[in-house]
Amino acid sequence: MPAHALRHEIVVLGGGSAGISVAARLRRKGREVCVIDPAVTHYYQPLWTLVGGGCAGMGESGRPQAAVMPKGASWVRRAAESIDPHQRQVILDDGGTVGYRRLVVCPGIQIHWDAIPGVREALAGPHASSNYARELAPKTWELIRNMRSGTAVFTMPSGPIKCAGAAQKIAYLACDHWRRVGALRDIRVVLVMPTPAMFGLAAFAAELERVAAGYGIEVRLNSELMQVDPDGRRVTILDNANGTTDSIGYDMLHVVAPQSAPDWLGSSSLSDPDDTAGWIDVDRYTLQHNRFPEVFALGDVSSTPNAKTGAAVRKQAPVVVDNLLATLRSRPLPARYNGYGSCPLTTSRRTMLLAEFDYSGTHTPSFPLIDTTRSRRDMWYLKRYGLPFFYWNLMLRGRA
Repeated sequence: MPAHALRHEIVVLGGGSAGISVAARLRRKGREVCVIDPAVTHYYQPLWTLVGGGCAGMGESGRPQAAVMPKGASWVRRAAESIDPHQRQVILDDGGTVGYRRLVVCPGIQIHWDAIPGVREALAGPHASSNYARELAPKTWELIRNMRSGTAVFTMPSGPIKCAGAAQKIAYLACDHWRRVGALRDIRVVLVMPTPAMFGLAAFAAELERVAAGYGIEVRLNSELMQVDPDGRRVTILDNANGTTDSIGYDMLHVVAPQSAPDWLGSSSLSDPDDTAGWIDVDRYTLQHNRFPEVFALGDVSSTPNAKTGAAVRKQAPVVVDNLLATLRSRPLPARYNGYGSCPLTTSRRTMLLAEFDYSGTHTPSFPLIDTTRSRRDMWYLKRYGLPFFYWNLMLRGRA
């Protein structure tokens, strides 16, 4: 039955890592909170790269949404269709409304599979995949495992995307597997990246250049995928530096599509009017909306210029909670987010480097006695076992 005219003090729109983390922290402080999300299963998406690389099973990445919902939180199991910030209500897909005194917006990101001609058709065929789709990550591993020769192309789009390092991580996992089975020498590997360097921080870029060179990867910087011909198995690559295009035949294609805020949210009055991607217009430090002070946003959908990662959410969640509660008490906002983000970059099936940084682009290591700018075996265990444990048992429970 439709939920009509419900009203809550605090409404959290989205039940992903950001929404559950915020709701859990609010419940631990004894606040009444409502979470709006239709999901049946909650996924730890960073594991999908390891699924695609044959290092983890898809079953490990998901748990019932009911199992992660904070105890005592109200749960509206519907999708949102729009937000009316003037009336302070969320309109649901069944016609019902949920009113709020304070709103936290974190519905996640939208992937535009049709933004690049031919991508959707290629993904439906037998030679292309993407770890950004739950149903396709196992297919990535099948393509890698069955390949013994030919050309493999890995692409990354321009513009902000969640876990930007995922596009190159899977290339390294694939190359490591092919080298282990003796096939790498017979495979041409092309990595297409829109950025002028392998990474935004020089120390990590240098290490990743070394890793790519060690595998013999042909790196195309300042370049992006423009079109896929799934029948002819060819991709068109644009070199943004000189405006030329190149056509490459492929036997395997791993593609990452452009991303944005969900359409219904991007067209709302909450979005940044100067940004076509529709990100929610918030102050980069307080995470409070710039025009509607009763609204906060965090995670992939916010306009903050940080890397869109789960690590960023972990640092943003306590800022949102502390500042939101301060507004309910009519007090100054006490907390600030410094733009922290991290990217665990798997460089083989047993090594990883951990890139951590803030708004200034400064390296901000959590392990100051360990050189995480180099590929390390201990960092692999952090990625494979430590971070999932931390996510399920601490972050989603509002404890870290």
